[in-house]
Amino acid sequence: MLKLLENDEKRTALFLAISFVSVVISFFNIGDFPIDAAWAAIFLCGIPIIKGAVAGLVTRFDIKADVLVSIALIASIIIGEIFAAGEIAFIMAIGAYLEQRTVAKARAGIEKLVRLTPTTARVIKNGEEIIVPAEQVKVGDTLRVLAGETIAVDGIIVNGQTSVNQSIMTGESLPVDKSAGDEVSSGTVNQFGTFDMKATKIGEDSSLQRMIRLVQSADAGKAKIVGIADRWATWIVVIALTFSAAAWLITGEIIRAVTILVVFCPCALVLATPTAIMAGIGNAARFGILIREGDALERLAEVKRIAFDKTGTLTYGKPDVSAVESFDPDLSGEELLSLAASAELRSEHPLGKAIVAHYRAASNTSLPEPDDFQMLAGRGVSAVVNNQTMLAGNAELLRDCSISLPRAIIDKADAYRNDGCTIIFVSVDGRVSGFIALSDTLRPDAVDMVRSIEKSGVKSVLLTGDNHHAASHMAKIAGIHDIHTDCLPENKMAIIEKYQNGGDLICMVGDGVNDAPALKKAHVGIAMGGIGSDIAVDAADIVLVGDDIRGIPHLLALSKKTMKTIKLNMAFSMALNFVAVLLAMAGLLGPVVGALVHNAGSVAVIINSSLLLRWKAHET
Repeated sequence: MLKLLENDEKRTALFLAISFVSVVISFFNIGDFPIDAAWAAIFLCGIPIIKGAVAGLVTRFDIKADVLVSIALIASIIIGEIFAAGEIAFIMAIGAYLEQRTVAKARAGIEKLVRLTPTTARVIKNGEEIIVPAEQVKVGDTLRVLAGETIAVDGIIVNGQTSVNQSIMTGESLPVDKSAGDEVSSGTVNQFGTFDMKATKIGEDSSLQRMIRLVQSADAGKAKIVGIADRWATWIVVIALTFSAAAWLITGEIIRAVTILVVFCPCALVLATPTAIMAGIGNAARFGILIREGDALERLAEVKRIAFDKTGTLTYGKPDVSAVESFDPDLSGEELLSLAASAELRSEHPLGKAIVAHYRAASNTSLPEPDDFQMLAGRGVSAVVNNQTMLAGNAELLRDCSISLPRAIIDKADAYRNDGCTIIFVSVDGRVSGFIALSDTLRPDAVDMVRSIEKSGVKSVLLTGDNHHAASHMAKIAGIHDIHTDCLPENKMAIIEKYQNGGDLICMVGDGVNDAPALKKAHVGIAMGGIGSDIAVDAADIVLVGDDIRGIPHLLALSKKTMKTIKLNMAFSMALNFVAVLLAMAGLLGPVVGALVHNAGSVAVIINSSLLLRWKAHET
């Protein structure tokens, strides 16, 4: 029992259960108790409301809905209407509990970003390699980075060739080849070769630390929506007290004044938003959508644009063979692919693995094992396959091996590059035989999803760290015309801020660590739950659990339907309050009946909200 009481949520649920039973016992006068059973609800649910109202008034002169509730509670107790007081306390406690349930759970995204920061670095001093804490690295130090290690600070490569996975910073789906003179960033991963680098930015100036600060600042700058009842609390309190005082002065009957306070309690108004939001969250869950922030649906209904990351969001985020071009009359495309796949069989590079996977999916024949295999960091691979010397890699690999590229092959490869492809040239026995074009793959539902969003009046935007050719090709297929490419995390944030300052609230959809600042900065952030990083998920308000982007149009429609439900709930609750106040002033309602009428209004709001659970947007 003690452990149960230590847990806030479980304790609240227990208190609500006891209070419900006590209110029922009080109303039906069950049992022979020395005091009214509704006192249990007053103590368990009412006293915390009164304490909160007093604290808000005394410390901040903050008038919220709980001020009027407290007045009605105390007034009902003074005139002996214990059931009315208990019922009000119970209904208000339910509203507060539902609101708490819709608030996001602990955010761990920033902590996970911090944990990405490397703790040590290999510094070269007097020709010796020394491992030191990363914070001790100084600008100008020479660092050595081995294959598989995370780069500790920003710098410039001075010696060596490699491929670097920099998706954490740019979101690019493929590793980027690096050699002497190229810049590297902290937090990115060296995938293959060993290289030496000169530190240029350290500590708080490094790229990863800068991104951590971006996430923190974006989170702090996101306004939180205040509950409807609390927003109007001052007017509700003033009007209720005015009507109550007028009834007392005119009739001289304090019971009428107390009844007005009871029926004027904004319980249904307090329940209007959280019940609809909870039902909306339940509806979204049926479509594989997890809503982490309680007010996300409210905010989503206001957006004018949806910004998409490309890699892993609109696309699958992994390369696939899109074309095989053979320029050797004695070698067919299938034979060229077979030779290249054999050469890449032992490769750990994503492009090499993609070529092997594509061959195996397209052919039932096994691949011959390569001989004399070599992985050439930042260039490609060399191997002997069926006694033929094979090279598979970029143009620099062929140049290093004194193999010239004919103009016809260069022009053909450039045409594929303009469509966003990456080119792997294939050489057999010292002569270029052709190339394999690889590209990211657009999700099959992306086109219909973008079309549905546009029909709803929301415009689509592409924000990506990829180059212009790759991004424009995918955007054209998907039907997105507003494109921003080569975006670093701070660029995405700046673009979102510019749109929002111009009055176009943005919803950002992304999956990578590099999207976390943008997800925080946007009015609403949606993360891919399967392929997405933990940090992106923690930075987002909404998560597509199964990465199914088809749920986004339904989510937009659901947000608007939820807001309509909230407005209907509010209109009904205020109309009911108005009618009940008139009846109370006329003496036709006493505190107990008033409490029941006000309770019926709360039940009606809950029932109306529950209709959202099975609601589905009409297909367009």
